[in-house]
Amino acid sequence: MPPEASSREVLIAACPLFRDLDAAGLTAMGGAAVEVDFPAERVIAREGEVGSGLFILAAGAVRVVRDGVVVARLGPGEFFGELSVLDGAPRNASVIADGPVSCLALATWDAERVMREQPGVALAVLRVVVARLRGVTQDHRV
Repeated sequence: MPPEASSREVLIAACPLFRDLDAAGLTAMGGAAVEVDFPAERVIAREGEVGSGLFILAAGAVRVVRDGVVVARLGPGEFFGELSVLDGAPRNASVIADGPVSCLALATWDAERVMREQPGVALAVLRVVVARLRGVTQDHRV
């Protein structure tokens, strides 16, 4: 049984990607998100394929694999898939369930709709993506 909208909103509010959302943004995101479960070793996102949504981990853990190398591990409250939602480009890594995983999923078309209707959601996502970009550029200056 899917969690109530308020449960989804609590998970969304705790996610770094959406930490600055107001009540209207949380409600919009909670209403658009759906719970999805994956068994162990299921490929949730495949490197090189166009993504169809973003995910927030509710329970379990995943590994992020790029070119066959594990580059990160993510757990509850963390997110992935936001870049493909924003630019429509293929995924830059695969994400594989380490064990049973529960996620909140937001389809690209729903994410786009929510961002158009709730500009605060778009701003929150952009701030996190920009912060990540700054971190990468600052860490790799020549």
